[in-house]
Order: sequence, then C-alpha cells, then structure tokens
Amino acid sequence: MDLVDNNLLSLIVFFPALAALIILLMPEDEKTLIRRLAFALSLIPLALTLIAWFNFEGGAGFQFEVQKEWFPAIGASYHLGLDGISLSMFLLTTLLTPLSILASFRIEERVRWYMVLFLVMETAMLGLFSSLDLIIFFIFWEFGLVPMYFLIKLWGGKDRDYASFKFIIYTMAGSLGLLLSIQVMGLAAGTFDIVELMDKWVNLDNAGRLAGTGLSVGTVKGVAYWAFLIAFAIKVPVWPFHTWLPDAHTQAPTAGSMILAGVLLKLGAYGFIRLVIPLFPQQAMMTAGILATFGMLSIVMGGFAAFGQWDFKRLVAYSSVNHMGFVVLGLAVMAFVYGRAAQLADPKLISDAIMATNGAVLQMFNHGLSAAGMFFMVGVIYDRAHTRDLKRLGGIWAVLPMFGAILIFTSMASLGLPGLNGFVSEFLIVRGSWGVFQLQVALSMLGLLMTGAYILKGIGQTLHGPIKPEWANLKDMTLREHLVIWPLMILILWIGVWPKWLMVVINDAVARLFG
Repeated sequence: MDLVDNNLLSLIVFFPALAALIILLMPEDEKTLIRRLAFALSLIPLALTLIAWFNFEGGAGFQFEVQKEWFPAIGASYHLGLDGISLSMFLLTTLLTPLSILASFRIEERVRWYMVLFLVMETAMLGLFSSLDLIIFFIFWEFGLVPMYFLIKLWGGKDRDYASFKFIIYTMAGSLGLLLSIQVMGLAAGTFDIVELMDKWVNLDNAGRLAGTGLSVGTVKGVAYWAFLIAFAIKVPVWPFHTWLPDAHTQAPTAGSMILAGVLLKLGAYGFIRLVIPLFPQQAMMTAGILATFGMLSIVMGGFAAFGQWDFKRLVAYSSVNHMGFVVLGLAVMAFVYGRAAQLADPKLISDAIMATNGAVLQMFNHGLSAAGMFFMVGVIYDRAHTRDLKRLGGIWAVLPMFGAILIFTSMASLGLPGLNGFVSEFLIVRGSWGVFQLQVALSMLGLLMTGAYILKGIGQTLHGPIKPEWANLKDMTLREHLVIWPLMILILWIGVWPKWLMVVINDAVARLFG
C-alpha cells in the first residue's frame, strides 16, 4: 500500500505524457498502429484511476499525496493529492480520453501528432485536478491550452483559424491576471502551497500592508479575487464570457469537442471549488449574489441561444453554457455559506450549501458524460450526411434506427429526464439553492423550459419527418461507434438510477470543506 500511496498519483498524471513520447517516436506512415497503440496506452491511466478509486478511504482528506522540494527559493513545491472532488474528475478525464481517441479513428492527416496532442492534454488536465501548489496548478493550466489550440487549428472546420485564435486569446487573457495574483499571494504568504495558503493567506490581517507595495492586504485580496474569478469564469464559461465556446466547439473535430465539453470546461468550475472560494471566503460571500445571477443568466441565455441555432453542433455547444450555469448556481450557494459556516447557527443553511455543492460537482461529472455523448452523435451523423444543418436533415430515424434510439437516449440525459444522470445533479442544485437564491432559481426555470425546447428541436429536425431521398442509403452505426457511446450510456443510466456510488466520494470532500 505504501508503494501505491507514494507513486500511484504521479504515475497516473505523467503516464499519458510518456505514452505521447512513445507515439512521437513511431513512423508517421503507421497510422493504424498509431491509433491502436494510442488507444491501448490511454486505457492504462483509467485502470490506474480505478485502482485509486477502490483504495480511496472516506474521511481521510487528501490521499495518494506526494510532496517534494521543487523550487524552494520561491516557496514552490511538487505537491499533488486527491480528494473526492478531484478523484471524480480523474475518473471522468481518464474515461473520456480513450473514448475520444477511439472516436478519432477516422482522422487521416498527421495522425501521430493528433494522438500526441491528446495524450499531452490528458496529462495537463490530470495534473491540474491533483495540484496542491499554485505554481504547479498554473503550469498545468497553461499547458492544457496548447494541445486544444492545435487540435482546433489543424483538424478543425473551415473557420478553424478564427475559432482557435479566439479560444487562445480569451483563455490567455484570463490567465494573465491569474499569474500576477498567484505571484502576489506567494510573496505575501511565503508559500504557494494551497493547503498552507488556506491558513496563511486567508488569515492575513486585511488592515495590514503588503510588504514592498504599500498596499493594504484587503485591497490586494480584492484585486486577486477578481483576477481569479474572471480567469475561471472564462473557462467555465459563465455568461457573458462564453462567446469563445460556440466557435471552438463548432470548428473542433468531434473528439476535440468531446474532451472540450467533457473535461476542459470543468477546469474553471474546479478552480472555483479548490481556489476561489476557499482562498477568498469573505470576498466570495459578498459577491455570491452576483455569481448566482450570472449563473441564472447562463442557464436562461444559453437555453434561448441554443434554441435559436440551426447548426446541430452549435446547438449542443450553447447547451453547455446552459448546463454549466447550474454548476455556477450551486457554487454561488457554496460561496454564500462557506465564508461564515463556522459562525452560522442554522444547520439547515449549511446542509443546503453542502447539497448544492454536491450537485455542482455531480453536474460537472454528468455534463461531461452527456455533452461528450451528444457531440459524438452529432459527429456520427455529420460523417454520413456531411451536414449539420437541421433544415436539411429529417427522417433519419427510419434509415438509421439504432442511431435514432441512441440520440434520443443521450438527448434525454441532457434534458434532465428522471432516471438519467442529469436529473439527479440538477435537482440537488435547485433544491440546495432555493433557500438562498429564490429569485435566481425561479428565473432559471425559464432556461430549463428552453432546455426541453432546444432538445426537442434537435431530435425532431434530425430524426422525424418524411425521409429525404439523399439520406435513404445512409449506413447505421458501426461497431467502433457503439464502443464509444455505450460506456457513456451505461454510466448515464447507472448514475440516474443509483448515484450513491459517486455521491459518497464527492460528499466526503464537500463535507470536509464546510468543516
């Protein structure tokens, strides 16, 4: 067990990078071998994550922790660890990566570099979810941008240059303030270790002066808070910082959209849970109402924008804004309660905050499954019809009965149908938020109404109506495509019927956050 505890986490994080190096050394013309080897190697982090899952002990805080001296001159260390929140994100990442690689077997150009970028991106995502040092966190944060930029730039659609440029500019703009704030925090607290900052940075006297600047600690905390908030709000993305997302999704290759919606968007929400709210509890508490309002606007505006789309992939892209708005609403409740949980005499309010935060983390996981499934199904029909225009599609179900049935299943998961995963997480968020932000919750129901409208529009325009002659000879889904979608469908149903296996792990970490 000591061997597992000491080495397992680093092995999970860096094995995809090692796999990328192996792929890079292969000859470019061995395309079939590269695809199969990349898929096989991508299953190893999933297997190792399952080992971590079954060895995870509830109530023990961060586990599989590793901390080594790295840059002592500035107080930075190589510090990684997993709690229930990050472990659930590990499971999501290591599951979606091999499925995305399997979905990429139709890629013919520069296959070697495509697989290398996917595997490097997996290391960046896993490293971020496990980082317990702000410098390490930022390195993985920035490192994850580069592979997605090139995936869109080199394998994207006709407007890929514009979409990739917009993606990198938006996310890097948020990163500039984030880097400066991290440096200031390290200077003020004498460490970049996130666990130590929970005490040293949070408890700095706001009336004091920051050494070498003449600025009050309270002012510096306020500026750093907004820098953190904007960086992660862009990544979620929260309305109105969302405009990069539809273009990136629409132009990205199918697998790129799967991993972008499935995991990369979760980096921003994870930043709120791990850094923004715990490191700036007073600032987060005072602005929780603003965050809840923007979460509500994301739900409503994302829903209306999705309904207005006729490009099927763009419709699904805007649905991510809609669904991630629920995550932001749950995090607003966490922000409202977290900063004063120790002084609250109302256990119900704390219970509601724990419920909403649990729902937000579960929604991150659930949206990863359903969004990846939806983007894959859009890719399946595009590979056959070579169009995503809903006005041109129609009557597909009669020609592709298996595709139609699976599209309806994944659409109902996105809709939040009881018995499927989306319902559980959205119910927890709404139930936990009602006691704190009644107005925002009530208005967000308009977005929930539009969710039903755009989902029914998408499947209606695609599957129903008279069979058009140009689609009469389309072939139904292949074995490879079934192998991609069925693991997602099984998990969607499993969480919808019995979410306890995942909720126990998440709740353990969330309850510890609230003491």
